[in-house]
Amino acid sequence: MSSRVQRIPGPDHPIEVKPSNDHVVVRVADRVVADTRRSLSLQEASYPVVHYIPRDDVDMSLLERTEHHTYCPYKGDASYYSIPSAGDRGTNAVWTYEHPYDPVTPIKDYLAFYGTRVDSVEVTPG
Repeated sequence: MSSRVQRIPGPDHPIEVKPSNDHVVVRVADRVVADTRRSLSLQEASYPVVHYIPRDDVDMSLLERTEHHTYCPYKGDASYYSIPSAGDRGTNAVWTYEHPYDPVTPIKDYLAFYGTRVDSVEVTPG
């Protein structure tokens, strides 16, 4: 775990992680990078919902791990992947929390995609 200060989500910064029945498909350069009906939706404070996709439902052969990392005081340290077939736009297009803080443990082994760095993230309500 990071030695940084962890902030527990509370009334001023609520975080909810729950299973989603939505069908989520991520496409880049006419390829399906991810396709799942097993995502987790993470609602953090007033931010838009983010769908976290299980690694088993992502074509990991299309991703390249990068050295980029960021820190969230509520979730922990994020690691990143690029999608080379997306060109420069695909740099650090995917993030994951491999050792998330306890309140968001369910997102471990899941990936999230920046919608602006892929061709599409299609979410069909389930």
